[in-house]
Amino acid sequence: MFSLEGKLAVVTGASQGIGLAIAEALASAGADVIGVSHDMPEGDSEVRSVVEGLGRTFTPLRADFSDRAQVTALAADLAGRGVDILVNNGGTIRRTPAALHSDEDFDHVVDVNLRATFVLSREVGRTMIERGSGRIVNTASMLSFQGGINVPGYTSSKSAVAGLTKALANEWADKGVNVNAVAPGYVATANTHQLRQDAERSQAILDRIPAGRWAEASDIAGAVLFLCSRAADYVHGAILPVDGGWLAR
Repeated sequence: MFSLEGKLAVVTGASQGIGLAIAEALASAGADVIGVSHDMPEGDSEVRSVVEGLGRTFTPLRADFSDRAQVTALAADLAGRGVDILVNNGGTIRRTPAALHSDEDFDHVVDVNLRATFVLSREVGRTMIERGSGRIVNTASMLSFQGGINVPGYTSSKSAVAGLTKALANEWADKGVNVNAVAPGYVATANTHQLRQDAERSQAILDRIPAGRWAEASDIAGAVLFLCSRAADYVHGAILPVDGGWLAR
């Protein structure tokens, strides 16, 4: 039920962290992978080594998700490749108190986290509808459910990603396309480096997580693999928390 043999998967934000772990998980299940990031090397890279080491093909693509023209060009490219699985993982965050959060930071985060997810989903999703099958997995957040602190742009964008996931699922579920999202908790990645360096804040976070630890990127990748597989055939419009129990606290 978890085999992805013969499938072509796109993973955005694939060069590191959660995206790298997702690319590895999908390749281990049999999928060939197109990896996208703003700095993806054309030659050797960690994600290429991981995917090819598992016997699958790897195709690197580069796009800056804050550049609308580049997102449009990427979407058109992917729409012509027969993509079976689209994992919209690429994202960013800007940490500033709301009263000081600039228009530029807000717009940048929304463009990268929300607009790019919609454009890629629309263009690739159209081809999935035509074939009558496909999987789209978006990356939401715990802050799709909560307000967060000092991240108004990020919270707004991730709340909207959750809503977009449900909207697309409503339209595409009966056309053979599953659209779902994972909502990661606190994951030990570059995005949370600043938080983890703050001993008091980090401990406060750990004290609230029933699992008693920060997530590893592989924890998120396992949930994505499930949503991409036949095991999730009847899962549509779900926002799956992978948070060590944070939201249950």
